[in-house]
Amino acid sequence: MRWSGQEINAEDDGALPGLARLNNLVRTVRTPEFDGVTFYEVLAKSALNRVHAQSAMLFDWTINPMRGCLHRCVYCFARPTHEYLDLDAGRDFDTQIVVKVNVAEVLAREVARPTWARHPVALGTNTDPYQRAEGRYRLMPGIVAALAGSGTPFSILTKGTLLRRDLPLLVEASRHVPVRLAMSIAIYDDELQQSIEPGTPTATARLATVTAVREAGLRCSVFLMPILPYLTDSREHLDEALRRAKDAGASSVLYTALHLRPGVKDWFMRWLEREHPELVTRYEGLYRGGAYAPKSYRAWLAARIQPLIRQHGLDRRAEQDARRRPVDDPPYENSPTPGSLIAEELPPALTARAMSPTLF
Repeated sequence: MRWSGQEINAEDDGALPGLARLNNLVRTVRTPEFDGVTFYEVLAKSALNRVHAQSAMLFDWTINPMRGCLHRCVYCFARPTHEYLDLDAGRDFDTQIVVKVNVAEVLAREVARPTWARHPVALGTNTDPYQRAEGRYRLMPGIVAALAGSGTPFSILTKGTLLRRDLPLLVEASRHVPVRLAMSIAIYDDELQQSIEPGTPTATARLATVTAVREAGLRCSVFLMPILPYLTDSREHLDEALRRAKDAGASSVLYTALHLRPGVKDWFMRWLEREHPELVTRYEGLYRGGAYAPKSYRAWLAARIQPLIRQHGLDRRAEQDARRRPVDDPPYENSPTPGSLIAEELPPALTARAMSPTLF
């Protein structure tokens, strides 16, 4: 099916079950460009998601332009979210992609409300906003413009090298609001990476994106997440990963051990049985007690990696101290002016407010 092949609100008998009932399906798209993938274009009612008060996350709001992910990371913790749509957390998560085609316009209305307090917003906390389909849908420029144009700080975590497309816009946004960027690069063994993250750019390509971000004048953290027990937790692998991150210009590195939520664990264990059957018994023992690796393993991992992080000058606390220096925190500019990149990308709902003077 071509991208323009279905009218708005036409219902497909094979449409996504959990969304067909919501009556917000615009069209179903299949194209040779994304062989084996079905896109479900929907009209979102909201763009901003409130993080549960009991969450350990350091942010209160998120945006997810898509649901499901073409990166196909076997270990992805977001897989169970597809079950809310009557889809499975395995192959459906990789091939049945929900796209909120109006997300930027909805966001523009939400951040224009007088009640919006400009809380920091995180992108990339569930599925990746720069997965390959973003090249076709181009949702992120409008999202970035809406956030920056409204004075809302934001962060982006991605595995997608497509971030480089938006660097000029992100640089301009950073002059108006705090912008935090991070690249997720967990695996530096090319063969293992292509096996367990088959839809992602290579580690080399992602490191080149880190360098491009730094050359544009922005900081970029690297998320060494997840570290895979018995596969990527050797001192040699960790030391090489940190060396390459530092050489690429990473400002800091954060890490966590693999955790396997219900719905993810089954999919991961199938991969492990196929690719590394010798580790199945060890993983079953390690994750017998729940989704997280035991405290003893996490303590062992911390003792191994934290000295390496300090040795390579990638400690998060050192970066935070650097951010407190006045030279690193210039005053932010007022609303974007006509002709700026932000002004060009602003969704219509925000343009008038952002471009008009404030009256006191």
